[in-house]
Amino acid sequence: MGFFKKSDDNQQAATIEELRQLISAANMPPNVEKIADQELEILSKISPSSSEYTIGITYINYLATMPWNKKTEDNLDLNHAESILNEDHYGLQKIKERVLEHLAVKILRLNKRPHILVVDDEEIARKNLKHVLSNENYVVYTASNGQEAIEKFHLSDFDVILTDVKMQKIDGMEVLERTKAKSPSTEVIMITGYATVDNAVKAIKKGAFHYIQKPFTLEEVLSTVKKALDKKLIQKETKGSVLCFVGPPGTGKTSLGRSISRALGRKFSRISLGGMKDEAEIRGHRRTYVGAMPGRIIEEIHRVETSNPVIMLDELDKIGQDFKGDPASALLEVLDPEQNHSFVDHYFDVPFDLSSVMFIITANVLDNIPSALRDRMEAIEFSGYTLEEKTHIAFQFLIPKQISEKGLYENMPRFSKDAVHKLIQEYTREAGIRNLEREIAAICRKIAKDLVLHKEKGGQIEITPDLIGHYLGHRKYCLEVAEEKDRIGVTTGLVWTEAGGDIIFIEAAKMKGKKELILTGSLGDVMRESAQAALSYIRSNAETFGISDDFFERQDIHVHVPSGAIRKDGPSAGLTIAMALISLLTGRPARRDIAMSGEITLTGRILPVGGVKEKILAAKRAKVRSIVLPFRNRDDISELPDEVLRDITIHTADSIDEVVALILV
Repeated sequence: MGFFKKSDDNQQAATIEELRQLISAANMPPNVEKIADQELEILSKISPSSSEYTIGITYINYLATMPWNKKTEDNLDLNHAESILNEDHYGLQKIKERVLEHLAVKILRLNKRPHILVVDDEEIARKNLKHVLSNENYVVYTASNGQEAIEKFHLSDFDVILTDVKMQKIDGMEVLERTKAKSPSTEVIMITGYATVDNAVKAIKKGAFHYIQKPFTLEEVLSTVKKALDKKLIQKETKGSVLCFVGPPGTGKTSLGRSISRALGRKFSRISLGGMKDEAEIRGHRRTYVGAMPGRIIEEIHRVETSNPVIMLDELDKIGQDFKGDPASALLEVLDPEQNHSFVDHYFDVPFDLSSVMFIITANVLDNIPSALRDRMEAIEFSGYTLEEKTHIAFQFLIPKQISEKGLYENMPRFSKDAVHKLIQEYTREAGIRNLEREIAAICRKIAKDLVLHKEKGGQIEITPDLIGHYLGHRKYCLEVAEEKDRIGVTTGLVWTEAGGDIIFIEAAKMKGKKELILTGSLGDVMRESAQAALSYIRSNAETFGISDDFFERQDIHVHVPSGAIRKDGPSAGLTIAMALISLLTGRPARRDIAMSGEITLTGRILPVGGVKEKILAAKRAKVRSIVLPFRNRDDISELPDEVLRDITIHTADSIDEVVALILV
């Protein structure tokens, strides 16, 4: 029995020594290393058979293997970054421009020459220090006393200040205090011929970077200034970026995040937030049981072994919340550049600097993200692709990818442009290109099957519009509303959904009844209120439209939006409902080839709407050639590229009266 106990003791001593060496080689911050040593001391007194021993070993090992000071160096070549973004993605010019702006700012900040202020009442000392520091390519300013130094500091920011301690009126200590009060990141180096231990301690406590005693060597000053600038550079680079990519599915949000990490030369990590309900997924579990583990943020940083990766938080708008906590609120500290330099994971229980991490958020809808969290990120909107963009993406990316994945190396099918157009218009209805890729994949699979079953068939297959129907069957979508017959009480509207823009039809009918407005089609509260407002406007302006004042007295009016199984809501259907009602009550057919979008007021004004680009693209997909938008959306329209506005006529209106002549036959 004694032999086995001695063997266990030897094993424990070897484990403790191995962990000690791991800690000493980890290059941890002093406060973290102190905690690791304390944990190791406790571990050496615990029996190896206890569960706490296993927990302790895992914890110390995790602390020691975290990338405390490991960073990948950013590739700050703008041309290289631009070529990668263009190689991986077609279009998305605004998003690419924002990424390049981010890199340009980094380059300018890194290449900025350090600004140094020398404060000394001895002219010779000032001149000598200025001469030596200027030779190191620093921009050097001088001040002959503390008062002059304060004035210059208020006019310009300095990276480092070298100040004498003993000066008239305002001494070096006061210069230090005022500097730290205005700009805590500015490093102050104290220089004095009356050095005492008490003064040195006092200066360091007040935030001085170093305390140099006269007479000093120039090498000592240069070395101290360089260390101060290195520290300043680290602080300068700690502020990470939080970009939020918002847009319909399939528009390239996640893949663009990968391209950004490749362009920067950083490690990439993706965390899916969809359905996440437990706050511990973000903050980690407390070390109270064997299965405790860190949160996903710390876990991913540990996995990629660098403290400045690109971390993509996918589907933030689909995050959950229940009795286990609120993960969205837990993300506030993670994503706030003012707080995340000392993020404390519950498992770690020590601060870890997340400020060098570049966070990229993706979401389909910005409204579902808590406002406090939205405030901490810069939202970049991804709109849908035009027909031309989808065609280009199909030929440049999707078709070559599917041909390769389906093994069609020798018998590569050749898609005609008309065939791809038919795929886009009749077999998909989306803002992105995800379903388009699925349909191309389905065609390639069927070709692969034919080649295996009928090996005698060789040669290149030409995919024409007729063959699309052969492979995929009848078309799935029929959106040529321009060919529909004009009807009384039926109007065409444009709406925005999570999947991009779409076309809706609003139908109105009247019947004998008792002044009831019936609304059907799974309408939300906002659309119901729009219908009430539209009816009230028409009743108050009945004479203007040539309608009898008592038209509502002896009849009911029914407003219906087809596809009742799909819930519909939003503030942009008011104009469409109003025109359907006016068409019904005046007996004039409404033109089906003109689509409209806009919210109305009780006085008949048309209010601006969102998602203008998506709605225009939806109209073009449905072969609508004219659309009506609020006058106050004209700035949004003017910013759109020419290819979006091509082949479509846009009318803007400020009141319902202006629209009646356009819509009603």
